[in-house]
Amino acid sequence: MPTHRRPPASQPSDALPVPVPASDAPGLPPGLLDDLRSLIETARREAAAAVNTGMTLMYWRVGRRARRDVLGDQRASYGERIVSTLSRQLTLEYGRSFSEKNLRHMMRFADAFPDEQIVSTLSRQLPWSHFLELIYLKDPLARDFYAQLAAMDRWPVRVLRERMGSMLYERTAVAKQPQAVIERELQAVREGGAPSTGLLFKDPYLLDFLGLHDRHLEKDIEDAILRELETFLLELGAGFSFVARQRRIQLDNDDFYIDLLFYNRRLRRLVAIELKLGDFRPEYKGQMELYLRWLARYDQEPGDAPPLGIILCTGKKADQIELLELDKSGIHVAEYLTVLPPREVFAARVQQALANARARLEANAPANPATDDINPEQAAAAPSTPRRRTARKPNPR
Repeated sequence: MPTHRRPPASQPSDALPVPVPASDAPGLPPGLLDDLRSLIETARREAAAAVNTGMTLMYWRVGRRARRDVLGDQRASYGERIVSTLSRQLTLEYGRSFSEKNLRHMMRFADAFPDEQIVSTLSRQLPWSHFLELIYLKDPLARDFYAQLAAMDRWPVRVLRERMGSMLYERTAVAKQPQAVIERELQAVREGGAPSTGLLFKDPYLLDFLGLHDRHLEKDIEDAILRELETFLLELGAGFSFVARQRRIQLDNDDFYIDLLFYNRRLRRLVAIELKLGDFRPEYKGQMELYLRWLARYDQEPGDAPPLGIILCTGKKADQIELLELDKSGIHVAEYLTVLPPREVFAARVQQALANARARLEANAPANPATDDINPEQAAAAPSTPRRRTARKPNPR
């Protein structure tokens, strides 16, 4: 039996030659190969994006047209036969993309996103796989929220599933606002504006990735956050970057320390975070207001918005927080969970908190409807006029 041997290195086979790096390619002008590669790769990406946009719009139009005929007849059995017949014929002519299951996805797509202009815009930013996750969300505001943030932050479909699974929308501050406020803030993002604090701030924050058990100190939480800083930044939301831990403040010969200090480039604000064990206490407001005023005076850069504060507690006192009007001071109070309960318990808890917040909002709605849609973010005025500090700034402890 004849044997087949691999040709020696000195005798190359018919395989394609290994590309020579640009820096090693002889006889080429500097930068030429890199420029051509960039042109080719850019053109390929643009072509792939154009194909994705065209296919997504086609799916939407097919779904809209099919749905019109199916819903146009009151007999459910007739509608089922239309979908089945359409699917068999389209699959025969154009392949499995038009199976009965996919055809129903397309019809659902047209139902969930009735505005072709919105679909056209989103299809340039999101692939079909993202729409398959979004179209079966029952709440249209939640669907719009996830669509806009996925497009803005370029979430892979895996991240989109994780955000939906963690009930991100229900945990955001904006979800507890009136419908008109939610729609307006999502419209601002759709038009290219920066997200509001309501879209970024959450309650509760999920810190189960820190690996902490029932008994721990505030320092243990800080240490764990720094170990898992990348994951913590993802939980905080888009645009956050770490600045300092235990930021030292000196006032009247007294030292104060901000637990964690971040900067959000989209909000253009410093964000101070205080970690607390136990329930919220009223004195936390004065402490955070002191920190924010100091940051506004000494650390706020020209062009930045006033600093914001987040107080993370293991429990909240809703009546106290409401009376203290923390939003007007640019302070957000939220719970954090280091251990997640079972999925059903967690979902019920988040939904109940959302229902309580909306009921409280309706009960306290002002008589003048013109003031109903005031954004709490707009109510937070600058604590003082920012100026450059001439003395040396204190360093973190």
